[in-house]
Amino acid sequence: MLSNIGNRLILVNILIGISLIYISFNNIREKRLIIPKTLNYLTIYQTTFSIISFFVLIAGFVVSDFSLTGVYQNSHTSKPLFYKIAGTWGNHEGSLLLWINVMIIFSNLFLIYNKNAQKNYLLCTLFFQNILILGFLFFLFLNSNPFDLIIPTPKEGLGLNPILQDPALAIHPPLLYIGFVGSSIYFSAAMASLVTNYKGENFAKTIKFWVLISWSFQTLGIIVGSIWAYYELGWGGFWFWDPVENASLIPWFVMTALLHSVMVLEKRNTLYSWVIILCLSTFIFSVMGTFTLSMCGTFLVRSGILNSVHTFANDPSRGLYILLFLSIMIFTSFIIYFKKIKKDKYSFSINSKETFILINNWFMAFFLFTVLVGTIYPIFTEVLGNIKVSVGPPFYNIVIIPFIIPLVIIMAIGPNVKWIKNNSSNLFTIFILFILAIIFNTLIFYLFKSTNFFSNMIITSSIFLIFHSFLDFFKLLKKKVNLDYSRVISHLGFGLLIFFIGINHNFSIEKDFNLQVGENKTFQNYDILFNSLELENRENYKAVIGTFNITNLKTQHIEELSPEIRIFKNPETLTYEASIKSKLFNDLYITMSNVSRSEFYNIKFQKKPFMSLIWCSAILIALGGFVRLFRNEN
Repeated sequence: MLSNIGNRLILVNILIGISLIYISFNNIREKRLIIPKTLNYLTIYQTTFSIISFFVLIAGFVVSDFSLTGVYQNSHTSKPLFYKIAGTWGNHEGSLLLWINVMIIFSNLFLIYNKNAQKNYLLCTLFFQNILILGFLFFLFLNSNPFDLIIPTPKEGLGLNPILQDPALAIHPPLLYIGFVGSSIYFSAAMASLVTNYKGENFAKTIKFWVLISWSFQTLGIIVGSIWAYYELGWGGFWFWDPVENASLIPWFVMTALLHSVMVLEKRNTLYSWVIILCLSTFIFSVMGTFTLSMCGTFLVRSGILNSVHTFANDPSRGLYILLFLSIMIFTSFIIYFKKIKKDKYSFSINSKETFILINNWFMAFFLFTVLVGTIYPIFTEVLGNIKVSVGPPFYNIVIIPFIIPLVIIMAIGPNVKWIKNNSSNLFTIFILFILAIIFNTLIFYLFKSTNFFSNMIITSSIFLIFHSFLDFFKLLKKKVNLDYSRVISHLGFGLLIFFIGINHNFSIEKDFNLQVGENKTFQNYDILFNSLELENRENYKAVIGTFNITNLKTQHIEELSPEIRIFKNPETLTYEASIKSKLFNDLYITMSNVSRSEFYNIKFQKKPFMSLIWCSAILIALGGFVRLFRNEN
């Protein structure tokens, strides 16, 4: 029953997509100034049927209809209702249907939101967007259909991957999808702009909102994924440069550059060709797959070339289809670009807002290139030389950290610089704030006895940005300048993020050792006692729970932490759950795992300063984007 409904809805949407492409193409050649009502009705039907198809799949998971392939492979009757629903997008087929839903919703909203734009521009955007939608719909229906039937119907499902059974990860993919899939609409708009010659300020205004909404949700999605990895995977940190973490970060760099460049196009009617390139590039790195993966993430990780904790599906044929389809779209877009674009002629003063935004773009491009090379380099060493290489935090720290310092300083100074040409009236303020930052940094590192040069520079530059942001807030409250709250909030969040990461990096404690029950380990003013070990039966798994007493030898304060080893039955999986005692200024973090079925357990203990404030700072960055969305600031 549900299979028939779902398949018919997909077929109807395929027919609607074909109709939209045909009608849009025919109307582009006509001289009428308004979009025909037929197109408006069709986009509404398309959105409605697409959303219904997704709810039909959710219903299949809720009632445990194991006649559906997607439900059988990713659910079980014993799963809690919340994780049954999350299982809808916790697999390749369901996530692809969600992917298509977001594309269709964005297409419809773009048409409504920009109804006053030029008719041919809107029709062309609809035309290109529906080509993308159709490509994914055909792929879903023929290759990755979540409504495929299993005959005879199994009595029980295989269950959802236990590491996906978590509230944070349940909302992580939808947040990222809004970011990643959102880039498809300004890819289509960029193509339409080239074809119809609808550019400059008008074009910038039509895509600014969509760039902002995708950037905001992607930022939030990355943060939620990072928090999940911290407490679920036992990594004990905020970022570990996992290949798919990188794949989510790469398009974020491009979106950030695009978000700033659109401002220049809107205010100064320049950088048009660069904005188009960024629109196309964001699509390349964002839309090339399902789940949380960008181009390199989806194809490389899902095809098994790269190993990652995020490798939930492993089917090269799927990756090849998507790679082929999107390659055609990408090559077509660049052919149109080189045929239609005219070289921008612009000359910016060195001391102008435009120049500072361009410098920001160069930094984003450098970070993107660094992360991309670090992600794909192990592939080439293994394929060409059969040498397995792991590119981890040391590489990124060495390459990226020196460039973070000037970026943070530019983020503080640039927003207060004027368009076209700035005067030098704010040099004294900059000098005073920088001196205060150096003094504050010196005090911190004198008290904690650390003298690392780059650490000092990172802390100094981040404090400089924080002071500058607070000064901007003060100006806003006094109504002395027309600054936007959103930029100040995001930049303050970034300054705080870099500051707390710097402190965290320098003053973390990490120890790895083996203990039996009843033994203890003493180091750096901490004593760890392995107090007890218990076995408990839970709703859908068994838990081996260790109890540890963590004593601070300076204060004699004792904390009790209880990490777990969870044994899941459906499917049979072993997971290691960290126990974390979170406070405002530091986290105590401990995990345990059995050593080769012996009486010894490997214990990983960490003290992580300011973890809670790292998450809050990152959320503040995303909050700035949402503030701009709701305030509609210029």
